[in-house]
Amino acid sequence: MAALTAPDDEIDGSSSRGQSGPPRYSRRLSDKILLAFHHACDQGYYEIAEQLLRILESMLTRRTVPPDTNRRKSIESLVAAHERLWYLRHPEGSLG
Repeated sequence: MAALTAPDDEIDGSSSRGQSGPPRYSRRLSDKILLAFHHACDQGYYEIAEQLLRILESMLTRRTVPPDTNRRKSIESLVAAHERLWYLRHPEGSLG
């Protein structure tokens, strides 16, 4: 009987059939950390969210060769994430 689900390496589009080299991933690690940050915020884990932001910030501030073409967008996302965490921790300071 054939399996009804795809192997894990096919789920992210990196089927090992016909390929050599490391697996390919559909999202950058920084994107996954940002998603984890938002998930932590949604669950109310603000200390974890802050730690994830520190990790993300250290990733974005390191020098890369070649330069990251999405750096500006990544920095804007980091700033927005810091703002979200601040407003979650200081609901009395938010407008609305």
